[in-house]
Formats: sequence, C-alpha cells, structure tokens
Amino acid sequence: MPGTRKLGRTSDQRRAMLRQQVTDFLDNGKMETTVTRAKEIKPLAEKMITLGKKGDLAAYRQAMAFITREDVVKKIFKEIAPGYSERNGGSTRITRTGVRRGDAAEVAMIELV
Repeated sequence: MPGTRKLGRTSDQRRAMLRQQVTDFLDNGKMETTVTRAKEIKPLAEKMITLGKKGDLAAYRQAMAFITREDVVKKIFKEIAPGYSERNGGSTRITRTGVRRGDAAEVAMIELV
C-alpha cells in the first residue's frame, strides 16, 4: 500500500475503501473527496493505468485482482490507457476545492488529466 496514512480505519477496511474509491474514480474520470484520501488514491489509480498500458493477460489479471468491477477494467484497457500511451506517469491531478461545511475537512477534486 502506498503512503503511510491510516485514514482512521483498520488495514482491511482501508484496503476495501481504497479499492472501491479507485474503481469509482476510474469509472467516472473524476471524484471529490478529502485531500488525504485523494493523495492515497492517486498512486493506486496511476498503477492501474500503467497496467492498462502494458495490455497483456498478466496485467489484466493484476488489475482484476484490485478493481472491484470487470467493466471498469475493460474500460481502463480499451479507453483510458491508450490515451496515456505517450505519457510516462502524471495521469491524475489533485485540485484543492475548499473545506466541507459539516466537519471543515479539506476537500479536493481528483481527475484524469
């Protein structure tokens, strides 16, 4: 797991949350979440895009082991990754958008570049 942020959860809860958020992020192309969660999502999402750029069966199976929905994996390999074939990393962007009204948590928008 990249980073050392615990995000207030046990390791299995944290892994499940990050898997789901990466899946939703890659499905929609952008997501609004807290800054610390966005910083944890970024390297995982870029790893999935890198696997998509490889394009072989082993990479597909590695992506399937992490992403929770098969249609999202197909989208990564067919649509998202070919667009980043000329780019070495840096496929996501985190933009801070302010604070959340309820708990004053700092919120950011993470999106595909």
